[in-house]
Amino acid sequence: MDILKVISRLMDYPKAELQAQVAEMESAILDSREISPAMRQRLTGLLHQIYDGDLMDAQELYSGLFDRGRALSLLLFEHVHGESRDRGQAMVDLLALYESLGYHIEVRELPDFIPLYLEFLAHRPDLEAREGLADVAHILGLLSARLRERESDYDALFDSLLMISGVPVDLEELRSKAAGEQRDDTPEALDKIWEEEAVTFGAGDSCPSTAPQPPKRSPNDSVAVRWAN
Repeated sequence: MDILKVISRLMDYPKAELQAQVAEMESAILDSREISPAMRQRLTGLLHQIYDGDLMDAQELYSGLFDRGRALSLLLFEHVHGESRDRGQAMVDLLALYESLGYHIEVRELPDFIPLYLEFLAHRPDLEAREGLADVAHILGLLSARLRERESDYDALFDSLLMISGVPVDLEELRSKAAGEQRDDTPEALDKIWEEEAVTFGAGDSCPSTAPQPPKRSPNDSVAVRWAN
């Protein structure tokens, strides 16, 4: 499903090499019949918003949204398991699924990174891809609602995925919930998180979570996968 590949790229960190592919991505959006004309227009608008202006501004905007706090984390299991031990097993299970279907990750990303998951689904039969989106529809809806609360056009990506999944999600209820949440990306909130997670060494220390931590992504990293022959 080509539209999933485009959404995956738009959801990933903005990269210079994709500026040369804007026309190709726009064509894929306009040719997609999995989403409505209005949704195609929203995605096209986001595409040009990211890549028509200064790339550094787009990168700064992206980092400010997705790399600060946990509310907009693009790691699926962050919203399901948090830092519990169950998250580690969920990672192992998802990676095993990828590998069983000949899908090998070639970047320093955790397997539940949503753009990576979308790239995987893009190579699966359409029905299976829709089911894969349906499995995480509640997370997609929550991210859409939080982005709408922050007046970000990136919400179009998640609204598109919900439309493709065919799962009815009460976005108004989720938006009401998001409006009542305390922001976790302010300097004060980030300092508080750091204080709560700081590990000291010595008697009485508590063990840090064994859940895998997301690698720090370089601006040059991109979603890259290899399929076994």
